[in-house]
Amino acid sequence: MNFSQITNNFKGKFLNDNITKTLYATDASAYREIPLAVAFPENEEDIKTLIKFANKKKVTLIPRTAGTSLAGQVVGKGIIVDVSKTFTKILEVNKEESWVRLQPAVVRDELNHHLKDFDLFFGPETSTANRAMVGGMVGNNSCGTNSVYYGSTRDHLLSVKGFLSDGSEVEFKSLTTDEFEEIIEKKRVIPTAKLTLEDKIYLNVFDTLSNSEVAEEIREQFPKRTISRRNTGYAIDELLETKPFTPTAKDDFNFCKLIAGSEGTLMFITEIKIHVNEMPPKYKCVVAGHFETIDDSLKANIIALKYNPSAVELMDHYILECTKANKEQMANRFFVEGDPKALLCIELFGESIEIVKEQAAAMEVEMRAAGYGYHFPILFGDDIKKVWTLRKAGLGLLSNLPGDEKAVPVIEDTAVDVNDLPAFIEEFNVTMAKRGLSCVHYAHAGSGELHLRPIINLKTKEGNQQFRDVAQDISTLVKKYKGSLSGEHGDGRLRAEFIPQQIGEKNYQLLRKLKYTWDPYGVFNANKIVDTPAMNEMLRYEPGQITPKFETVFRFKDQDILQHAEQCNGSGDCRKTEISGGTMCPSFMATKDEKHTTRARANILREALTRENGMVSFENIVGNGEDRFDNKEVKEVLDLCLLCKGCKSECPSNVDMAKLKMEFMYHYQKKNGVPVRSKMIANFSKMSKLGAIMPSAYNFIFKNEPIRRLANKVVGFHPDRTMPLLHSTTLLSWYKKNASQFQNGDKGKVYLFCDEFSNYNDVTIGQTAIKLLSKLGYAVIIPDHVDSGRPYLSKGMLDEGKERANLNVEMLHELISEETPLIGIEPSCILAFRDDYPELVNIELAEKAEKLAKNALMIDEFIAREIDKKKLDKSIFTDEEKLIKLHGHCQQKAVSSMVPTKKMLSLPPNYNVQLIPSGCCGMSGSFGYEKEHYDISMKIGELVLFPTVREQPEEVIIAAPGTSCRHQIHDGTGRKALHPVEVLWGALR
Repeated sequence: MNFSQITNNFKGKFLNDNITKTLYATDASAYREIPLAVAFPENEEDIKTLIKFANKKKVTLIPRTAGTSLAGQVVGKGIIVDVSKTFTKILEVNKEESWVRLQPAVVRDELNHHLKDFDLFFGPETSTANRAMVGGMVGNNSCGTNSVYYGSTRDHLLSVKGFLSDGSEVEFKSLTTDEFEEIIEKKRVIPTAKLTLEDKIYLNVFDTLSNSEVAEEIREQFPKRTISRRNTGYAIDELLETKPFTPTAKDDFNFCKLIAGSEGTLMFITEIKIHVNEMPPKYKCVVAGHFETIDDSLKANIIALKYNPSAVELMDHYILECTKANKEQMANRFFVEGDPKALLCIELFGESIEIVKEQAAAMEVEMRAAGYGYHFPILFGDDIKKVWTLRKAGLGLLSNLPGDEKAVPVIEDTAVDVNDLPAFIEEFNVTMAKRGLSCVHYAHAGSGELHLRPIINLKTKEGNQQFRDVAQDISTLVKKYKGSLSGEHGDGRLRAEFIPQQIGEKNYQLLRKLKYTWDPYGVFNANKIVDTPAMNEMLRYEPGQITPKFETVFRFKDQDILQHAEQCNGSGDCRKTEISGGTMCPSFMATKDEKHTTRARANILREALTRENGMVSFENIVGNGEDRFDNKEVKEVLDLCLLCKGCKSECPSNVDMAKLKMEFMYHYQKKNGVPVRSKMIANFSKMSKLGAIMPSAYNFIFKNEPIRRLANKVVGFHPDRTMPLLHSTTLLSWYKKNASQFQNGDKGKVYLFCDEFSNYNDVTIGQTAIKLLSKLGYAVIIPDHVDSGRPYLSKGMLDEGKERANLNVEMLHELISEETPLIGIEPSCILAFRDDYPELVNIELAEKAEKLAKNALMIDEFIAREIDKKKLDKSIFTDEEKLIKLHGHCQQKAVSSMVPTKKMLSLPPNYNVQLIPSGCCGMSGSFGYEKEHYDISMKIGELVLFPTVREQPEEVIIAAPGTSCRHQIHDGTGRKALHPVEVLWGALR
């Protein structure tokens, strides 16, 4: 298709390359369809240009924000219009009238961050709230955990502005009966030929809902109005219950009720006005009821609702099992006792802590009296956040099931009257059992909605048919209870096929007429809600698709590399911003570009390993499938992955993109060779050893700015980047000369891993670490070992990295135990023992590597452990007051924790340690040195880290365990950051 009409008049970006189209072919649903192109409009004029083009060429526009939809709403063969980077402004806040006016790409949590200054907040809270955008929430009529109290987005939507399908600008807002009837009267006298599209829309709704037979059919067939979550089809039942169609109604007519939940099929929204709430009472708790059966929890749910909770959420044992294997969620499940079949998490709030406790106690008494539940811990403060984080992680955790069988989103959005829920779920489970299926239960019990996901292999023809059969079975069951097949996730192309069954054929034809009155030519998101293809077509996996096996250097536990990439379900946790916090994904935080998300990288890798020219094909997979890795497009998308490992802990599906990238680069370089610069970086240890023969000559080059800039250019580093210098001696040679001073200690013995950075560059830090351990009473021995191999791994040179891993495991495994641990100074090197070695070494060494990994500790972790054992005395440290701002190393955050570092630095009684809420510093080993990555590296630093450091007075200590982090802080701010051991050494009396 010729897109010149757009590109000639378009201020934003318009892309139709293979990479972009592939990355936008999926969302968080089971669907996949390659779009025609992806547009990134800069302003409203760009949107008008797109609408004009779509009308002329008879193509459809698919509005998209964060792309976290679960029913295929933003997948299709049209032009995807991504507004997530440009339509991001909060335009006006009115505290007195409790509303905010904003553009559609404002992230929900960032909106509430902004509203804090006004003591206001937006109530609806989806599990994706730290990346979901308000426009998407309007399109889906999103609800979330607290909808039992705050309702849905529809309940808060006051007005919208935007474009109709002919490009005309409109605003829809509340109209009194007189205003509405006046509009209708004026439009009645306009000749048919002169009616505008807006005129036709108003007349259509008036003629439709004024008909008493139509009104009766709607009230008879649509879901029960006692169900707060109703997203089946267009909400004409909501419009019917407004004035003037229902004179006794409390609400005036407002097309916003229809726009909410319309999934971008009726208009293109450019501005939204929503009601916001006053901040809730600050006193609250969560009662985490433990139940022996799902049925008991659902009956207890009815009791819970008597206490006016702000949220009632359920997690079943499948979800809880998944949390045991997730690094981040293991810490959040601290309150779980035993193995309950269900947890019911009930949030209560009140004007005092006493009132909240009284409510919780009374509720527990009532539940126990009814015979429901065996344990009711009450959680306060920061622990509440951990509970909700655990619950919200449910969606992504379900992707962790090994193999090709997954908990699939097919009937996960059913909602019934809360009093019908126990009986409905009982029948639901019987229905699943008849098909030999088990199901996951979680989410919004308080609103009568559970996310119910059967375990199905969609790659098989049988699984594909099962997908459809289950949907049909449950559609019939939902209709029996007069429920809503979609409670909050929408119809899209997943459930729309069953709308005629849900609301009756007559009402379905009303929906079709409504759609084509608003959008005669299918300009907006065609084939969603009405006239959709079969729900089991255009899935990510084609029926009969095989899962090929690829030979890899890394082991992927119960999976291969493809299945690991497939764990990404598209939930978009990697689209968090620096305001939301966390580490994943630094390059997205800096660019706000979908291409640089973990999701995009998993998508492109999955596509490359299974498809050729858009079609599933395995003809060229021979031997170990090397040809599938020889893919420049994958390399391009993976380029800005910093190997930070944030995804390993923060992605609820545990997609370890660093590991995937290292493996991909290994195979790619097997075909295309290893670049000279990569070889140089990977051989850092060897080159440093050569430089250490004459460190003064090396340092002369890199201390002299003109020479350094030239040298940087020659090797492919950015000229503005300073280079680490060599010490006059190595740590190992210094230790050997002074070993006798450090080999005795009354508190035990530790082995120090002399990593390549501490040995050549950070020698004084290594010396300080040894002296500190000795002063604290520990014998310090540097055993025989080789370098960590970390630089080799980072450059995809896995054979060399594996060789070093094998040697280190062989040389150290007999020495290292819980009593005599291996201690490391540089996080990336010592954590390689924990994070990489067990899945990298020869299989016969795997058990030894696992044992070694358990006792390979950062020095911070070791000292924190000794503090817990009461083996360290605070009295030997200064009483001086100091403020320490601590930046954490990415891999430490992913594999370990910042808690030990904070605990260690808090040994001096008056040291106040504050974590900088920075994700990745942006350096990430060699990444920030490389000329093509320097700018993005510094941009990442500027998100949080650099501004925070710059605003600190000189007397504030800046601390960072990572050598690359300290270097980045120096280059970005001019401040010197200390390693935590330097801080602690300086605090000794």
